[in-house]
Amino acid sequence: MFDLNLFPHPLVGTPFGAALDLAIVIGALALGLSLLTREYSWADRFWSMAPPIYCLVVAAGAGFESARLNLMTVLVTLWGVRLSYNFWRKGGFKPGGEDYRWAYLRERMGELWFQVMNCTFTSFGQMLLVWLFTSPIHHAWLNRDAPLNWIDALAAGLFLALLLGETVADQQQWNFHQDKKRRIAAGAEITAPFLTTGLFSRCRHPNLFCELGMWWVFYLFAVAASGSPLHWSLAGAILLNLLFLGSTRLTESISLGKYPSYRGYQQRVPALIPIKFGRAS
Repeated sequence: MFDLNLFPHPLVGTPFGAALDLAIVIGALALGLSLLTREYSWADRFWSMAPPIYCLVVAAGAGFESARLNLMTVLVTLWGVRLSYNFWRKGGFKPGGEDYRWAYLRERMGELWFQVMNCTFTSFGQMLLVWLFTSPIHHAWLNRDAPLNWIDALAAGLFLALLLGETVADQQQWNFHQDKKRRIAAGAEITAPFLTTGLFSRCRHPNLFCELGMWWVFYLFAVAASGSPLHWSLAGAILLNLLFLGSTRLTESISLGKYPSYRGYQQRVPALIPIKFGRAS
């Protein structure tokens, strides 16, 4: 039922192998839609939907009889619903709702190299990364008869705490930008062009800190199921870290170009980890 057999790979015959086939199909769909619409945020639109689907495929593959798989699926579904809602209210699902950074990269890279990136990383690469950071559920499936333990409880608690933190950070950011729009429309002076209060006084990207933390915590479920601290699925969290570091640098370079005072914010407040070790960077 779950063996799609679309592509030969080592996980053929497993539910998460079917999820890999699906990830490749979604990557192809993202690529096709980007070429058809000339918008390059299609992988962004699928980003929050794919992990809950992958987890549902795996949980269903165990007949929804594994408490750990069911728990992981519920947590990732909560994550996906929240992220999809935040993306929707910012207009990400609307026509023309492309992330502003794609246009910036397209201008800097030139059309040829931008399309090379679109055909590799932007579409397939991102969807494979999403599949990879969801992969701890595969190790939980391999050990689906192992009972829940204290590591699962710790992972679930931390995941929910980080989910709450990301929700608060995104809401603070939403409130700030809505107020900024109202002030601009009213012709009022903008004294604070970017957010530096609330959680953003602790680090410059608290939402990304929580997002990364959730997927590192998600890996603990694989540890709880197998009893082993190391699995290949750890690569998902590591690669997600690298992606976010790169995207954060890009975002901040754009912010510096718009707001010279952003340099002072960088010097005062850490980027991702809300603890200051010497000079912020």
